[in-house]
Amino acid sequence: MPNNFTLEDLKQKLHDGQHKLTPRRQLVLQIILDRPGEHLSAEDVHYILREQKSEIGLATVYRSLELLSELGILQKIEFGDGCSRYELNATDPSTHHHHHLICVKCGKVTEFDKDLLEDLEAHIEKKSGFHILDHQVKFFGLCKECRE
Repeated sequence: MPNNFTLEDLKQKLHDGQHKLTPRRQLVLQIILDRPGEHLSAEDVHYILREQKSEIGLATVYRSLELLSELGILQKIEFGDGCSRYELNATDPSTHHHHHLICVKCGKVTEFDKDLLEDLEAHIEKKSGFHILDHQVKFFGLCKECRE
C-alpha cells in the first residue's frame, strides 16, 4: 500500500491530537514507515527495536502503537489470532482500506486492493439510511502454497 505521508505530516497529526512526536514514538513509527505492506504486531516492532539496540520496552511500544492508532495514523487490524497488528493508515480518508486474505494454515496475510463492495455500500445506505464511512474485509482460507 503506497503512502504519501512524510514524517512531518505525521508529526502534525500528533500535534493536532495534542501529542508530541517523542523520540520513542518516532522510532516506533519509523519501523512501520520502513515496512510498507507489512502487518506488524507490538512484539514484531519490539523485536526490530531490540535488533537495532534500542532500549525501548514492550509496554512503551504497545502504548505508542495504540496512541498512533487512536489518532488515525495507524490502522489496527485483527486477523482472528488474538494478536493486533498495525499498518500505516491510507493517505486519503475518502478511500477504503484494502482487504486481507488470511491463510488459516500458515498465517500468511495477503493484501487485496480491489474494492468490490461499493455497490453493496450504496444499497445498504439507501435501504437503511446508515452512512458507511469505511469497512474492513478479511477472507479466511488456504493460500496457494498450503493448498498444494
